[in-house]
Amino acid sequence: MGSRRSKFDVASVGNYTKDTIVTRTGTQFADGGGSTYSAHAAHTLGRRVIAVMRLAKEDFHVVRDLEAAGISVRPTAAPSSTLMRLEYPTDNPDERVLTVADTAGSIEPEQLREIDAGAFIVSPSIRGEVPIETLRELRTRNALVSVDAQGFIRVRRPDGRLEHTAWPEQAAVLELVDILKADVVEAEALTGEPDIRRAARALAKLGPREVVITHRDGIVVLADGTMLEVPFHARSMIGRSGRGDTCVGSYVAARLEHPPEEAIRWSAAATSLKMEAPGPIRRRIEDIVELMQREYRKVAITRT
Repeated sequence: MGSRRSKFDVASVGNYTKDTIVTRTGTQFADGGGSTYSAHAAHTLGRRVIAVMRLAKEDFHVVRDLEAAGISVRPTAAPSSTLMRLEYPTDNPDERVLTVADTAGSIEPEQLREIDAGAFIVSPSIRGEVPIETLRELRTRNALVSVDAQGFIRVRRPDGRLEHTAWPEQAAVLELVDILKADVVEAEALTGEPDIRRAARALAKLGPREVVITHRDGIVVLADGTMLEVPFHARSMIGRSGRGDTCVGSYVAARLEHPPEEAIRWSAAATSLKMEAPGPIRRRIEDIVELMQREYRKVAITRT
């Protein structure tokens, strides 16, 4: 008898991270990781979501929290969760120092083989958490595959600090990707281009059909030769950690139904509201719609 497969709109893939967030106003502790933030974002937009993650048994309260929110979870117990320290020396969210004391290990293809989804959002924190074999497994599906560049160019030094290094599998990975997400710092590290628009064009030439780049002021999307730009409208930046994961989670969730010009509006509104509070987005979809109608009636469009 064959195994029963599970069908979802969105599968959010990546290790849970136990975050220590240090800013000039103090230190906070948070449940983080791309799979957590993007799963909540996609679920808030009304999608049926599963989060696939590795984490320590002592942190399984995160699994219960996700399930309580209505998100399915496929957890794998690991000796340690990924232990991340994020230091923000200034008010600029693009300026940060990241340190990892331990990791939860790699998400292998076997953890995903019985999951069908319209889109897979792959959000590792550092290189090695999602190997290329796992991406090749996802590429066999009839699904959107979104990948976060951070989990492939970030490497942990012996002292635990993360740094951007050359990515030997870059060409092979980007051939497997529909949507590539990066922040402005990662985009420059990958392309050498400090200008966000030129960086987006350079990344698109490497294979992804769509490129999503976040920066302190908003989002840039390059889709099928069209550059889209929208600003954030957040009343505070206290919840800046998880910005990019919320952005891509909401963007991909919206892309299942809408064109890029509409998806970027959903993403900018959801991410703006998320940044107003620490942790994953906990707002109603009505709040997102209200902000869209008030601030996001127009999208800056440039044909390239």
